[in-house]
Amino acid sequence: MLFEEIRIRDLRIRNRIVVSPMCQYSAQDGHVTDWHLVHLGKFAQGGAGAVFVEATAVEKRGRITHGDTGIWDDAHIPGLRRIAEFVKSQGAVPAIQLAHAGRKASMARPWYGNGPLTQADSDRGEKAWSIVAPAETPLGDEWLKPRPLQKGDLEVVKKAFVSAARRAHGAGFEIAELHSAHGYLLHTFLSPLTNTRGDEYGGSLENRMRFPLEVAREVRNIWPAGKPLFVRVSSIDDVEGGWSLEDTIVFSRKLKETGVDVIDCSSGGIMGSATAATKTLLPRVPGFQLPFAERIRQEAGIATMAVGLILTPQQAEEALQAGRADLIAIGREALYDPNWPAHAAAALGADPEFQRWPVQYGWWLTRRESLLRKLGVNR
Repeated sequence: MLFEEIRIRDLRIRNRIVVSPMCQYSAQDGHVTDWHLVHLGKFAQGGAGAVFVEATAVEKRGRITHGDTGIWDDAHIPGLRRIAEFVKSQGAVPAIQLAHAGRKASMARPWYGNGPLTQADSDRGEKAWSIVAPAETPLGDEWLKPRPLQKGDLEVVKKAFVSAARRAHGAGFEIAELHSAHGYLLHTFLSPLTNTRGDEYGGSLENRMRFPLEVAREVRNIWPAGKPLFVRVSSIDDVEGGWSLEDTIVFSRKLKETGVDVIDCSSGGIMGSATAATKTLLPRVPGFQLPFAERIRQEAGIATMAVGLILTPQQAEEALQAGRADLIAIGREALYDPNWPAHAAAALGADPEFQRWPVQYGWWLTRRESLLRKLGVNR
């Protein structure tokens, strides 16, 4: 089942394997570089069904770091188009995650500390900038205090997401995903731990969902009807009194009503600097987030994508066969093995003749396989 084609709206994806968005912190003023082309191109060559460009900032102030990719300017389109075209040329679907870091913006790149920008960062030319959030509470004592978004500001942010989606379509992407997880802007509207507003965008669950749903609705309205729209969620905050799985199920039902097609089921990140800091209530073991994808799929009646320590083809296949998810996302496992999908096909007996490899590779590998068989080498 891992290698069955799946159709979502008008889009056909050759298999159920998706490479997750993974920040590389290597862009230049938001522009992708050859690093991004090769990084993402490997996954398309390796047999993935869809390949996501990392969290891509819809506003310059919405970057996590100075090295984030951006889509706030038309000048970003050509570089992104080059990636989308190459991914398509390898038979995979190009996808992009549209993001705004909110109070997690203006951070140091991970290898420079993964925390607040310091004087050392400033000396490198990477100065801090003003940040925004639903409320003025910072991530921690040493972090910048965000400016609370006023109603006029909310319209500006919504327009930024809409403009970014238009650019993504213009660049040739077939899937767009809204990042509403890991403590970034849309997630901080959802969580009662970070949304302490007293207006119609804060307080009750309905009010806290209001702004992310408005963003989803407006993006769906301009995103082509035949193209899928995903939303990544933190299924739980993993912090006492935080966003819960039951909340996510309600949110997912509302997202489905707006025309969202797939819920990308992650978790955590609301309080820590790490992307998905989840450890208090939920131990990290292989497939630790599969139960979220399963319950959301069943109770919200929407397709889900499972992610999180899915390591083996057998594990992925079993999840699909059990109806726990519709798509399987791999992240760091793809960094470790960019050919994970092709190797998975071999392991599951879905590609005995190397047909799923690029022809430039498969031609050689079939001949090597014949030789290995003659030599009695078992692989």
